[in-house]
Amino acid sequence: MLEAPVAEDEPRESGPLRRCVVTRERLPKERLIRFVLGPDRSLVPDITARLPGRGMWLSASGDVIEATLAKGALARAFAKAARGPVVLPQDFLATLEVALVRRIGELLGLARRAGQAVAGQAKAREWVRNGRARLVLEASDGSAAERVRLMSGAAALPVLEPLPAATLGQIFGRDRVVHVAISPGKLADQLCIEAGRLDGLRKTRQGTVAVREDSGANG
Repeated sequence: MLEAPVAEDEPRESGPLRRCVVTRERLPKERLIRFVLGPDRSLVPDITARLPGRGMWLSASGDVIEATLAKGALARAFAKAARGPVVLPQDFLATLEVALVRRIGELLGLARRAGQAVAGQAKAREWVRNGRARLVLEASDGSAAERVRLMSGAAALPVLEPLPAATLGQIFGRDRVVHVAISPGKLADQLCIEAGRLDGLRKTRQGTVAVREDSGANG
């Protein structure tokens, strides 16, 4: 990966916060998506934030992306941060959504193989009622009434709806899965983060987002 040149008066940022290239707001890394610059100056989404190169961070907000993409402001903000022209992925929002869905699927697969996830109403309900669950994943196209029944009388838990039943089913070797319980641990924490990013990308509306002209790259 090529590393975008950085002015000497713009040190690499460290710590838990990063600055969005569009809004210039400093946010927790968990609420942004990292990009690096490829050899052909294409922007490469780095969902796991592990690729080498100078990182550029964008708020995981469909509002921010949608409002700036059509007007070219998003490309200009990234070009400012990269100190030169950049090539955005085609179907920008869809590309990011696909990458996050794939990442959530990978994490769920790891949790299943590690015995940290169970699928099905009976097993999920048992984990929820016995305090073994850190969070619950519900199919995005599942029944709201079933979700209420699953969680009734249980302690409050995060309930996420990132994937449809057919996709959840593929992960667990079934046709469809509506209810999944995840036990506490790093995988559960990461699932919360990625599902939150995906939810942010899916919340879009037409609007105006200010783009500051002093955008810079952040490591």
